[in-house]
Amino acid sequence: MILRRLLPSLALFLSGCASTFQGYPSLAKRAIEDAPIAEVSQAPSPVAPEPELVRNVDRLTAQAQAGGAAFDKAWPEADRVTRAAAGSAVSSEAWVAAQTALSTLETARNDSVSALASLDVLYVERSNAVSEGKVGGGIDAIDAARGAALAIVDSQNDRLDVLKGRLAQP
Repeated sequence: MILRRLLPSLALFLSGCASTFQGYPSLAKRAIEDAPIAEVSQAPSPVAPEPELVRNVDRLTAQAQAGGAAFDKAWPEADRVTRAAAGSAVSSEAWVAAQTALSTLETARNDSVSALASLDVLYVERSNAVSEGKVGGGIDAIDAARGAALAIVDSQNDRLDVLKGRLAQP
């Protein structure tokens, strides 16, 4: 019974194998192998960014730093108020005061978050323009400014998480 089922499958398999041995590919050199090899051109030298781009990046960098300074100025009060509210019930007077301090801290960092978002948009737009050949450079300057702004915002996020972790959640 098993042999009856196996025999037709075996016959088909063997017939397929037999048909593949009719002709072998040639091992002779192909024409493409004799074609000349193209030389790789050197990478273009970096192009200095336009003065307008430099001014814009400098402005956004200063904005991120201003947001960082405003956050740092508001931090001690928020730290003090959230320490006092640690363990307080939701909607208690201490808890509400801590929430108000957190809101003030969030507002103080708006400049740095906004600058980071603007630098992200500028980076994407500039990357697209460079890849399309419309402009020559400036990506490195934007990327450096983005890195600095991101460090400021990440530090703020970490510090806010610490404060929020002290408070009871509704």
